[in-house]
This record gives sequence, structure tokens and C-alpha cells, in this order.
Amino acid sequence: MAYSNDPSADSSDRQSEHVITVSSLNKMARTLLEANFPNVVVEGEISNLAMPASGHWYFTLKDRSSQIRCAMFANRNLSAGFKPGNGNQVIIRGRLSIYEGRGDYQLIAERMEEAGDGALRRAFEELKAKLQAEGLFDSKSKQNILQNYQHIGVITSATGAAIQDILSVFGRRFPATEITLLPAAVQGIGAADEIIKAIITANRLAAKLGIQALIVGRGGGSLEDLQPFNEEAVARAIYASNLPIISAVGHEIDFTITDFVADLRAQTPSAAAELMSPSQNEYFDLFQRYSSKFTQIARSRIQAGQQQLHWLLKQLKHPGQRLQEHAQNLDQLESRLQRAISNRTARQNQTLAELNRSLLASSPSQVLKQSRLRLQNGLNNLKHGVKDQVKRKQANIIELSRSLNIISPLNTLARGYSITYTEAEKVIRHSIDVKIGSKIISHVEKGRITSTVDRILADDD
Repeated sequence: MAYSNDPSADSSDRQSEHVITVSSLNKMARTLLEANFPNVVVEGEISNLAMPASGHWYFTLKDRSSQIRCAMFANRNLSAGFKPGNGNQVIIRGRLSIYEGRGDYQLIAERMEEAGDGALRRAFEELKAKLQAEGLFDSKSKQNILQNYQHIGVITSATGAAIQDILSVFGRRFPATEITLLPAAVQGIGAADEIIKAIITANRLAAKLGIQALIVGRGGGSLEDLQPFNEEAVARAIYASNLPIISAVGHEIDFTITDFVADLRAQTPSAAAELMSPSQNEYFDLFQRYSSKFTQIARSRIQAGQQQLHWLLKQLKHPGQRLQEHAQNLDQLESRLQRAISNRTARQNQTLAELNRSLLASSPSQVLKQSRLRLQNGLNNLKHGVKDQVKRKQANIIELSRSLNIISPLNTLARGYSITYTEAEKVIRHSIDVKIGSKIISHVEKGRITSTVDRILADDD
């Protein structure tokens, strides 16, 4: 647009211009920004953080030379997963806009996450809590780390300082220890997979190569550099290892997830080598002590042998004296032999006499005589038994006869009683069993009487 010093010209130009309000201008600017910057990702440091009761967050995002106002509304900041504070380095994903009321240019945050070490530190704490809850840090599941391994596997970078430090310590303390390097990247993309692969390979080849334990580690670095040792997959591979593992990552102040899940943590790779290697000076001292003890025992044995030899020399005698002693021994042995023969003969004669008596007692005639005697005794016992049995039976019969006579009908008839029957020979028990004119038969002691009933009298008549 051209400008002129002519007042009349300015007046005519203003009449032709389209004048807008401040609100319209801010609204147009807001529409322009939101249309062209709908999704931006910005990293910076939080300052001037305000968290009013509404739940919204208002803060300034800045770097060394610039800053921008930001707002994150309550329906969005719930997904942040952490509570920010002034000085936090964060990454904001959102859209550019203008607050029309003040005309402030601002960033509306849709998502917020910690940047750099902050995010890694939060992920570290979350994974640590998860694995601890699963029991991967329990001391009960940890294996003992010894100090006298013959063959140790080392999982670290082939070009790093860690392997050189480990080899230096073993070379100084106990050079006889065999070291096998299983090279793996210890930082960057793919490092965790290489560490896991090395652990699995070491366990698979342990029997073949003779590997007895593992050192997994690297030198110091930033939290991002140490990230492979904070990976969940690496922790689970260490926990599943059959070989005992010592974690040697970073410096004394560095802690990683592998330090907690490993069987033992060493502050540095050199410290791990110190823990797993005996001192050769200690072995030299032990060898010296054994050597001195062996010399002392050898001298003592030689001295004892010399004393025994001296004693044996004193025991040596003249051959003639030896012959006399042997002759006396032979005489004593002869006397003992004769006594033994006499005693043996006497015992055999006694045994023979006992056998003779046993033979006579077992002769057929003697056996037959004893059998006859036993048979006669048996017959006598049988006769006496039969007689007693007959007497008892006779007594029982007599007693039964007496009882039978007492209850016998014949005995009753002999006392003057009779038994009356009908013509059908049925015993008459009641007066109603017969009728007038019926024939009845009376059985008396000697004979029977036949009668005709002409009258019947009841007991109450």
C-alpha cells in the first residue's frame, strides 16, 4: 500500500479500508496458527508452572534463548503419567494457538513425556518395582559366587576398557584363570539383544567350554548409555541363566536393573575380577606353609625311622642263641602237641561211648519192647475207658426209665384213672366233645370198656 503526505488522500484511503476489531484479528490469527500448526513436537524446560483448582496446567516452556506459553487442560494431563515440576525437561506434543482474550501466542499441550534421563529414570523405577514384585531380586534364587573359578566368561564390548581392566586384574591376581570373551555391544540400538544372545550362548556352551561363571558389564556412562542393562529382556535372561552371573556395570554410583537381578553386583568391572579371582600371593604363601609343613613331617619321619632302626639293631642276636631259642620253642610245641593229642583222644572216646549208648537205646528190639509196652498201656486205658462209659450210659438209662415211668400214661392208669376216646379214637377232653347217644371207649389199666352216653353233666350242674 502506498503512503502519501496529502491529508485529503489519507482520508479517502481510510474510507476505502476494511477495519476489523481486535477480537476478529486474534480470532483470524488463531485460525491461521491452528490450521498450519495442528501437530508440533517441542522439547524444553518447564518454568512458571501453575496448577489451579480447575485441574489445568499452565507453564512456560523454554530453552536457552526462547520461551513459549503453554496450557495443558485437565482432560489431557491425566495421561501424562507423572507430575511435572519447574526445571523438568519435557517433550510436548500439541498444537499452536492464540488465547484471544489477551492475544497471547501459546502451545496447547495434548501429550507430555519426560525427556532424556527423566524418562529413562521413570522407566527404570517402574521396571524395578515390577521385577521386584515378581521375585526376580529375591536372595533365595541367587547362586553363590566363588573365588576360585578355573574358567570365566566375560560379556562386554571387545574394544572397551572393561575387558582390559578385567584381564589386567586376573593377570595380576591369578593368571591361571581362563577367560573367554563373548563380545557384545554395550550401548546403542541392538545392544540388549546382543547381551541376551551372549548369555544364552554361554549357557549352551558351558559344558563344552568348561565355563563356570559369567561377568556381564561395561564401564561408566550416562543413564542413556547404560540403558541396555536396564532392559527387561536382559534382566530375565540373567535370571534364567544356569551359570552364576556377577553384574559389573558402570562406576560405584551407577545402579542398573542387572545389578539387582544378578547373583552378585560389583561396583566396577575391575571389582568383579577382584571378587572372582584368588590372589596368587595367597597361594604362594599357602604353598610355602605346605612346603614347611612337609619338610617338618619328613624330618620327623626320618628321625622316627632312625630310632626304629637303632632299636632293631639292638634286637639282633647271635645265630647260636637264636638256635637255642628255636630248640626250646620246638620242645614247648612238642609238649603242647602231645597234650592236645591226648585231650583230643579222650574227647573222641567219650563221644564214641555216648554214641554207643545212643545206638543201644535205638536198637530194633529195644524199640519193639517199648512199642509193646506203650500198646499194652493203651489197651488198658481203652478197657477202663469203655467200662466207665458203659457204666455212665447204664446210669443214664435207669434215670431216664424212672422219669419215663413217672410221666407214662400206663402208670397213670395203674392208679385208677382211665382215658376215654370217641369211636374215631379221639381223646375226649371236654364234655362238649360228645353227644347223648354217642359211643365212647374207656381205656383202663387192663382192657377197654365201650359205653353209650345217655346224659351229659357240665361242671356247673
